[in-house]
Amino acid sequence: MIEEYQEKQPIAYKILKNAILNDEYSHAYLFETNGFYESFNFIMAFIKGLLCPEKKTKKENCNNCHQCEVIESGNFPEIKIINPDGMWIKKQQLQELQKEFNEKALIGTKRIYIINHAEKLNKHSANSILKFLEEPDNDIIAILITDNIFSILETIKSRCQTIRFKESLQIKDANEIETIKRIIKLNHEEELDETIETKIKKVIEFINYYEKNHLNTLIYTNKLWHPYIKTKEELIDAFEIMILYYKDLINLKLKKETEIFNSNKEIENILEKNKIKELCDKLNIIIEKKNSIKYNVNANLLIDKLIIDLEGGI
Repeated sequence: MIEEYQEKQPIAYKILKNAILNDEYSHAYLFETNGFYESFNFIMAFIKGLLCPEKKTKKENCNNCHQCEVIESGNFPEIKIINPDGMWIKKQQLQELQKEFNEKALIGTKRIYIINHAEKLNKHSANSILKFLEEPDNDIIAILITDNIFSILETIKSRCQTIRFKESLQIKDANEIETIKRIIKLNHEEELDETIETKIKKVIEFINYYEKNHLNTLIYTNKLWHPYIKTKEELIDAFEIMILYYKDLINLKLKKETEIFNSNKEIENILEKNKIKELCDKLNIIIEKKNSIKYNVNANLLIDKLIIDLEGGI
């Protein structure tokens, strides 16, 4: 239930709880996850509250009705979840959604569709969902979820209420390395070893080297990357650091406050050579490659493919 997230996400919790209790909800929400590892569970808790006929937000106040069990099982007919089909969310998926949602709700009065990884809407599917958002039905609620809000069309963002989750750790520390160490630590049950600081520095060095040397970086991965990033866990951590780095590059490019990294000579050089779209595209590629790690890909080939894709798939 949504009360479980009061301390973890106080601002988002307050907004969403009020929407449930006052029955004053938006027809469309855009959730920026910011790496919050429980983001989907929190969103599903919000949905349970929206659909609850008694507007329950605390588990102890719930009468243990069958509805929440059906929602958790993924078989609730008024909730539709759309995930990318391969690299992209396709127009056909949204057309099928619209056709399905043209019919009356079977249970209750609300129907909800969730678009996971909304940054993977391609041009055609983005235009299709835009038409759906422009003419909202009173009983239909759209929920878009993204790791990279910079890649969402402004026309889509303008039609949604944006909810930004607080990062698991959002402390702006003068010591960037210590801040990243604490963020990475959240992904580990055991204590981090002393080499984590070296790994963090090496990942940042790798990014800076790539931004200067581009495709030539392929020649030096045996020196720049492979000696330091070996295990699957280290690979996940390294990609998380790259995501944090590029997010702050985008923040600086947009003249917004950074989350971790302050401007320096290396960063200024990167900003000078990249347009905002290029930085957004690179962030998307890094997120995509991080998501592929769970499929036990070859680490060496993954880094080679990352460099090639960052260069536009040359």
